[in-house]
Amino acid sequence: MASRVLQRVATGLHRTKTGLQANVPVTIASRGLSGFKSLFVRKVDPRKDAHSHLLSKKEDNNLYKIQFHNVKPECLDSYNELCEAVLPSIHADPEYPCELVGTWNTWYGEQDQAVHLWRYRGGYPALTEVMNKLRQNKGFMNYRDERGKMLLSRRNQLLLEFSFWNEPVPRPGPNIYELRSYQLRPGTMIEWGNYWARAIEIRQQNHEAVGGFFSQIGSLYQVHHLWAYKDLQTRDEIRNAAWQREGWDEVVYYTVPLIQHMESRIMIPMKTSPLK
Repeated sequence: MASRVLQRVATGLHRTKTGLQANVPVTIASRGLSGFKSLFVRKVDPRKDAHSHLLSKKEDNNLYKIQFHNVKPECLDSYNELCEAVLPSIHADPEYPCELVGTWNTWYGEQDQAVHLWRYRGGYPALTEVMNKLRQNKGFMNYRDERGKMLLSRRNQLLLEFSFWNEPVPRPGPNIYELRSYQLRPGTMIEWGNYWARAIEIRQQNHEAVGGFFSQIGSLYQVHHLWAYKDLQTRDEIRNAAWQREGWDEVVYYTVPLIQHMESRIMIPMKTSPLK
């Protein structure tokens, strides 16, 4: 559906350009076309604040870290067992101001991949405190050493949550989770937030929305939306039903041009994940 929207926009622009060149002299047409194109140049108003302050929640100071670990295929079971033995103990220890929001294996998307989402209550100071304490934790350092033998690569990002999304909370299962990641064009995060502040109301009716985040460190201008569904069939039905609700087609129409690249992962929770 999104591809048809883009095709419609492109076709309309092509016809308009052809009409201008066919009906006016060349010199006037080029000037007219230049003026016509200017209508489609997004004018950015000067901002007095960073988009992170405009879009994130003011009432708390949560920082999130998302980790992507690409595991050697023959080590995936051992990796999962190692994570299940160590990560919940950090989550449960009040000495660490962090929480394990969820931990998954990718089912569809990048194979043999684990995804971990952490929340740090207290922002960057809490993150620094946790990192310093973990360096003194011999059990965790042993975990890191063993984990390193099982990985092909890893990367992470620091994220803030959108103010108009719910905070992720533990939920019972069984569920599958979809992580939809969008690489936006630089300078378009405010626009994205404006449209999705309305769109999320459309997508909350089945309680499938888990959390929405935007990057601060790592790959920039990247958005992650996390959804929960009973199964793939339910996912398909809920997503199709959104098109029958007023306003959803408009959101897609205006947000698709903001995207440079997008990716979907279907993920299965690990046994100890708070998001089941």
